[in-house]
Amino acid sequence: MKKLLPAIAAILAVVSCGRNKNQNNNEAAPEAPAVDESQIMEQVSQLPAEPVFDIVTNFGTIRVKLYENTPKHRDNFCKLALSGFYDGILFHRVINGFMIQTGDPLSKDPSMADRYGTGGPGYTIPAEFVPEYRHIKGALAAARRGDAANPMKESSGSQFYIVQDADACAQLDGEYTVFGETIDGIKTVDKIASVETDMRDRPVEDVRIVSVRLVTE
Repeated sequence: MKKLLPAIAAILAVVSCGRNKNQNNNEAAPEAPAVDESQIMEQVSQLPAEPVFDIVTNFGTIRVKLYENTPKHRDNFCKLALSGFYDGILFHRVINGFMIQTGDPLSKDPSMADRYGTGGPGYTIPAEFVPEYRHIKGALAAARRGDAANPMKESSGSQFYIVQDADACAQLDGEYTVFGETIDGIKTVDKIASVETDMRDRPVEDVRIVSVRLVTE
């Protein structure tokens, strides 16, 4: 496993997930219902400094807390979650003993299967590396394009992964922005990580985000 870590880490880069070298790497998403972004951002501005969300999947619920000291990533996740962006999106890449990755809007469309892992909202987020935020088990971190195309290590606008094995992901500290952590539902993370996958690390049975709900209790 250790010998494979550099290669495995590379798959977290959004572009590296594509198999067709000639494909367009611009982040494109299927058409979605229009939302009033100003209204959504007003809601985001009223949230606690470290809001909590339930990522409800067809395999169970993962409750995550977002970190105050990564405000760009926190607010972006909140905006996407409150607008329903994540509803129906698949966990398109799963590696048992490493991490589970999701957030690509292309995964809502089966006809785009060859491009899963390349989609997003059309923008990136500046890196927010905070030394104390590490790749612990259950950590929530942003995927990104590889260093050659992305020397500033900017994050994908929507794709993220959840750490399943802290030791395997330790090498990613300071390379990928960690912006939250799982506070309940780690068994669901393990359950998703253990599903059968194909040669592209894509689950054979769809693992889908049903909704991402703000926890207000």
